[in-house]
Amino acid sequence: MMKIHPDQAFVDSSAGEDKSSTYLTTEQESFTIWMRSLVFHSKGCTVFDSKGNLIYRVDNYDSKSRCETYLMDLYGEVLFKFQQTMGLFKSCKGYNSTGTRFRLRNNFKVSSSSFKVVMGSGKDDRQSSYKIVSRGSGFTIEDGSGRLMAEVKKKQSHINGLDFGEDVLTMVVEPQVDPSFTMSIVIAYGLLKSKI
Repeated sequence: MMKIHPDQAFVDSSAGEDKSSTYLTTEQESFTIWMRSLVFHSKGCTVFDSKGNLIYRVDNYDSKSRCETYLMDLYGEVLFKFQQTMGLFKSCKGYNSTGTRFRLRNNFKVSSSSFKVVMGSGKDDRQSSYKIVSRGSGFTIEDGSGRLMAEVKKKQSHINGLDFGEDVLTMVVEPQVDPSFTMSIVIAYGLLKSKI
């Protein structure tokens, strides 16, 4: 049987040393998102880096996916919390302990398949800093100037005839981007699309 988590002996000891600073990619990085939780009877997903190491996990303990959902690192430290607002204009709020706050909502001005991320909270909200654009079976995350930050799509196998299924995705994060913040946008999007 294959393991879906790394042995502690193989976990990079520097992976969680300075959790207060923001990690920015120095080159393009690839992550595998498995749309399954490691917690039995929980909705969520598990994220691995290109070497197969567990990097993030997402757990939603509410069967209706309406309460808080958590993005955690491999040590179980909560990086982001998410809350959905229901109603005519569904949205998802994400926040972390360092003060980063955002709200993801549908951008009806552009198209029903476009979402925008508004940074901040309350009256001091800045204009949309990021947007999600559907691209076939996947989507991209772009900053306000249209620069690509990340692309998420169904994972393709290099072996002919092998299909990973609909619940295994690839997220490619561009250089100089915080992968945990990018992952938080992906989670908020998955919550709004009822995928988590």
